[in-house]
Amino acid sequence: MNTTLSLSLQQARHLHLAAQGLLRAPSKRARYPDLLAAIRRMSLLQIDTIQVVARSPYLVLFSRLGSYPPVWLEQALAQGELFEYWAHEACFIPREDYRLLRHRMLEPERLGWKYNAQWVHDHQQEIADLLQHIAEQGPVRAADFASGADHKPGWWAWKPHKRHLENLFSAGELMVSERRNFQRVYDLRSRLLPEWQDALHALSEADAKREMLRNSARSLGIFRAAWLPDYYRLRRVALKPYLEEAQRTGEIVPVTVADLGEMWLHRDLLPLLDAPLSATHSAILSPFDPVVWDRRRALELFQFDYRLECYTPEAKRQYGYFVLPVLHRGVIKARLDARMQRQARRLVVKNFWLEADVRVTAAFVRDIRQAISRFAAWQNAESVLFEQMPVALRAHWPSEWALNS
Repeated sequence: MNTTLSLSLQQARHLHLAAQGLLRAPSKRARYPDLLAAIRRMSLLQIDTIQVVARSPYLVLFSRLGSYPPVWLEQALAQGELFEYWAHEACFIPREDYRLLRHRMLEPERLGWKYNAQWVHDHQQEIADLLQHIAEQGPVRAADFASGADHKPGWWAWKPHKRHLENLFSAGELMVSERRNFQRVYDLRSRLLPEWQDALHALSEADAKREMLRNSARSLGIFRAAWLPDYYRLRRVALKPYLEEAQRTGEIVPVTVADLGEMWLHRDLLPLLDAPLSATHSAILSPFDPVVWDRRRALELFQFDYRLECYTPEAKRQYGYFVLPVLHRGVIKARLDARMQRQARRLVVKNFWLEADVRVTAAFVRDIRQAISRFAAWQNAESVLFEQMPVALRAHWPSEWALNS
């Protein structure tokens, strides 16, 4: 007779962080294959362009790898080891998972705002001409095309060719071949994936969704059933049949977690239960890190009530523009609002907040100062300046410190 495993909340958190590569600090200097392994472990690396500190995809990797050359990510894309598409949102995705997203490209009108069927219909000849231009002249950026005389400035007032490119990207006719200064460079799918044939390689939508649920279960490690669909933003997904099949094959096992109730544990993590799990890693997280991108999950698993306020009017923000969660040894214990002054080579922490009931111990002070220093040094900062900090921390570190060269 099988007995359902009983886990503490701390164990559940540690297992999730282990699945994500955030339980323990890196044991050695990162190598290029480690970057690809980290992305495969997460399944997805969400893209965001905000750069008050390092852009999110680079930061997510730094949290797991430690100091590494950011150019590795661009290299992986240019070499075709990753591709870009809509998954959780816009994401870098391992090349082998192209087949999981292809069905979305074949029915782009179901992507909502990401594809405008009326625009494509109204500009058929221009779009055909653009594809011919790329076929003959090679990859292009949106910046390669001049704006028309009637172009209106503004965030969403894209010039016509950018609209064409984005629609062709969503429809899978174009892919991102590389990024230059983080700007997309588009090329024909047929040139980047010449071996791909829909008739031979494409999965049905049902099969693709099942594989995405499998990836999500593995990347989360431990989960409530309701947490799975958000990872790839799946709608109308056959969740119950997947869970029944995965349990039957032993891919997942039921567990009971204190304060959370019934959950599922991926079999890859079962060996970790043979010995006590310890969390040793402290890191600054991106708002788009998989650990916190599902705000409801972050609240339930970590009791971390979080939302990104960069799109909230300044007067209505509770914290700040781009607030970063602070992970300390298995618990999210603080958040900070920072910006990188690149010319001055200084990381400015505008404010730092401790979560409720956090004890300011010597280990906490040491670990967090070290995490902030490493975070700053990786971005080529020479010093860290705190504009505001909790009273509880003022006795433990200065408002400004220089980083070791």
